[in-house]
Amino acid sequence: MLIDLFAMFFLVGLVSFGGGYAMIPLIQEEIVNRYRWMEASQLADIVAVAGMSPGPIATNIAVAVGFRQAGWLGAALAALAVLLPSFALILAAGKLFFRYRDNPRVAAAFYGLRAVVVGLVAYAAVSFARHAGMLTTAPDWRTWCQLAIFVGSLFALVYLHKHPFVVILISGLVGIALYG
Repeated sequence: MLIDLFAMFFLVGLVSFGGGYAMIPLIQEEIVNRYRWMEASQLADIVAVAGMSPGPIATNIAVAVGFRQAGWLGAALAALAVLLPSFALILAAGKLFFRYRDNPRVAAAFYGLRAVVVGLVAYAAVSFARHAGMLTTAPDWRTWCQLAIFVGSLFALVYLHKHPFVVILISGLVGIALYG
């Protein structure tokens, strides 16, 4: 179990570019589909808590999954595994980037990488919306409420420039009022 946990999060840290949210599709593929350590809805709950918690979301997810699977040792190994490749790669990439940052091909590669990161984040959002029941063919009142919270949150973040913590807090309170 510990070896699988370390290897899986090391792979996630090694091949996932674009930050924690861009890692979510690979984390979901590994945890839910390959290893079957939990259901997609359980992972969605972990992602929600990890996103609200201080620190990098991928590390928070690794700690939560590691702890759930193998206690404190699993949490520590999963966190180390997801951070180690990024740490090593950023040291190497930083050195190379500053040496070749004016190269037109390097700049062109970064334009392509930005686009794929946006795609990965959008995929993660759609995937979690589907597992949260927000993309059902027969929406009920709860689905409409979730969509309203989503639209309101997005509006508050993009147009009103509200702090994410405030949006999370208000969304949680609205959820308590509606579902509690």
